[in-house]
Amino acid sequence: MHDAGKIIVGLAVFLAIATSPLWYHALSGANPTPPQFPVVGESQSCVEPTPYMRTFHMDLLDRWRDEAVRDGDRTYIGLGEKAYEKTLLGTCVNACHSNRDEFCDRCHEYVGATPYCWDCHAEQEHRPLAGNREGLRELASAGAVASSGYSAGKPPSQEE
Repeated sequence: MHDAGKIIVGLAVFLAIATSPLWYHALSGANPTPPQFPVVGESQSCVEPTPYMRTFHMDLLDRWRDEAVRDGDRTYIGLGEKAYEKTLLGTCVNACHSNRDEFCDRCHEYVGATPYCWDCHAEQEHRPLAGNREGLRELASAGAVASSGYSAGKPPSQEE
């Protein structure tokens, strides 16, 4: 028992480190309630139920990207057997969740996520939307997408 003091100090340091996230959260005044978002677009429902979208929206968007870009499949049959176009900006952002600061960023900040969606998808005021075929035609006519092998408005599988 000559090391009792060291053991007690070690346990105190361990407990302080192990409980530091709890102390940080309690002292930071962070709101433990998840943000609530009203539907602001024409549709009063999403492509899938809300709990599914909260948990798996990134998986869904990744699958949409792969199927639309690689396979040319641009239609998603969602909730209620309704057909949706597989596009982040056209189906999600422009239709319902139009305020990125109030919808996307607020929730991603709450969970501490750093999405990479906006690395490719620009907001309207910055450049033409990636899902906007007219914007792609403008870029193509300017030579901006000529090196990609993508002809404006047509997926590679439909090119002449």
